[in-house]
Amino acid sequence: MRVYWKDMRRGQNLIFSEQEGQEEVIGGFRETSRGIDAYAQTFGYEPGRSQKGFPSVEDAREFVESFRPWELHGAQDVTVERQAGPVSEPGSIADPDPPA
Repeated sequence: MRVYWKDMRRGQNLIFSEQEGQEEVIGGFRETSRGIDAYAQTFGYEPGRSQKGFPSVEDAREFVESFRPWELHGAQDVTVERQAGPVSEPGSIADPDPPA
């Protein structure tokens, strides 16, 4: 089981993977013209898990990780791999914003 950051076109996604080749996005951030927007996965309506205007990537990552979204999938005592992996292919399941 792994939890790691993966590069995307305009930011990074936090990925939960129980098996090799099986990835689920459990959070992430995007760089916009107004700052950095971040979110952590939830199974209900929790607007506090999404926030805009972070001044740095590190602040956005800490916000996402503070919710421990991997625990929604039954994972405990997880160490997040902070070194981001390669960019996903457009249109893959790990890329929620495929090209139009």
